Amino acid sequence: MIMLTKLNNQPIVINSAQIEMVELIPESKIVMMNGKFYIVKESAEEIIEKAVEYNGKIQRFTEK
Repeated sequence: MIMLTKLNNQPIVINSAQIEMVELIPESKIVMMNGKFYIVKESAEEIIEKAVEYNGKIQRFTEK
C-alpha cells in the first residue's frame, strides 16, 4: 500500500499491486485494474518510487 495525496490535499492509500497505469494529464491519474481512477498530486516518478519501495519491503518480509 502506498500513501498519496489527492488534489484537495486529502491523503489516500492505494494498493500498488492493483495499479493498471498512470496517465499524466498533467496531474497523475492512477487507473486501477477495476477501472476506477484517482487523481493525485505526486508525479509518475514518485508513484513508481513509492511502489518499488513498498514492494521491496514486502519482499524482505517474505524472505525471512
